[in-house]
Amino acid sequence: MSDQPVLPLNDGRQIPQLGFGTWQIPDEDAEGIVHQAIETGYWLIDTAAIYRNEGGVGRGIGRWSDIFLQTKVWNESQGYERTKKAVAKSLERLGVTFVDMLLIHWPCPDKGLFVDTWRAMIELREEKLAHSIGVSNFRPQDLDRLVKETGVIPAVNQIELHPGFQQRELQQVHRELGIVTQSWSPLGQGRTIGHDTIRAIAEETGQPAGAVIIRWHLQKGFSTIPKASRREHMKANFRALSFTLTDDQMERIDALDDPAGRIGPDPAAFC
Repeated sequence: MSDQPVLPLNDGRQIPQLGFGTWQIPDEDAEGIVHQAIETGYWLIDTAAIYRNEGGVGRGIGRWSDIFLQTKVWNESQGYERTKKAVAKSLERLGVTFVDMLLIHWPCPDKGLFVDTWRAMIELREEKLAHSIGVSNFRPQDLDRLVKETGVIPAVNQIELHPGFQQRELQQVHRELGIVTQSWSPLGQGRTIGHDTIRAIAEETGQPAGAVIIRWHLQKGFSTIPKASRREHMKANFRALSFTLTDDQMERIDALDDPAGRIGPDPAAFC
């Protein structure tokens, strides 16, 4: 792993704090874009079965065998046997024998299958097909059920988190359980970049607005996976590693939180 900041996982491993997301990157473009991201310095690559770009992501990683690679089990593949089969197909598409992190993509509480899915993933970890296992978009009650029924705490919960929607209650649950908070859509899908507060801090620091927001994530102790399709945006976001925000600047970004600021689906109902 490169000399980037890492976070400790509750299973004894480490995860790079700054990663690269591949949502909405077509498979035919993924190889080149992922290759560029790695050349820029990103050492965590995030994908998912539903993104339909695992093949391109795998080709983009190519010879970089020490990249931290994570993928996700999609909703239709939940359940013990289906999870096992789905992960085998993901590994085949990625062209690897294991992933560093395997996540349940959504809890789908109405299906009632995420505990069975988790049990399959625990076995996949024991079989070394996934070195670490976690979840995505899980609510406090979903995490509580997983832990009570299996005794295994997820290493990561990847959730929608950006200055306009900070999920502070869920953050606290993560801290209590030793779960790494990983932010998806860390820039709020571009909605917060133009905010007056962000623009002012970007001017104060002489840094791109996107890098300011990503720096906020890093200083909050989150792992984060911004997506960029163009090299200049990759490099601009990566500059988050080169400066520090003051306490005042952090507090001003904290103040942008809106409990009603969710952009993506509600995990209580989405499946």
